[in-house]
Amino acid sequence: MDQAQLITVISTTIGNFGFPIVLTGYLLLRFEKKIDNLITTIQDFKLALLGEEDKKK
Repeated sequence: MDQAQLITVISTTIGNFGFPIVLTGYLLLRFEKKIDNLITTIQDFKLALLGEEDKKK
C-alpha cells in the first residue's frame, strides 16, 4: 500500500467515524444543559409543593 492509498484510507475512516462522534458529543452537551434545567425546575416545584403543604397545616 503506497502513501496515497494510506492517506485515502485514513481520511475515509475519519470521515466515516468522526462525524458521528462529533455529533454525539454535541448532542450530549446540549441535552446535559436541558437535563440540568429540568432538575432545577423539579426541585423548585418540590419546594413549592412542600411550602403549600405547610400552609395547609
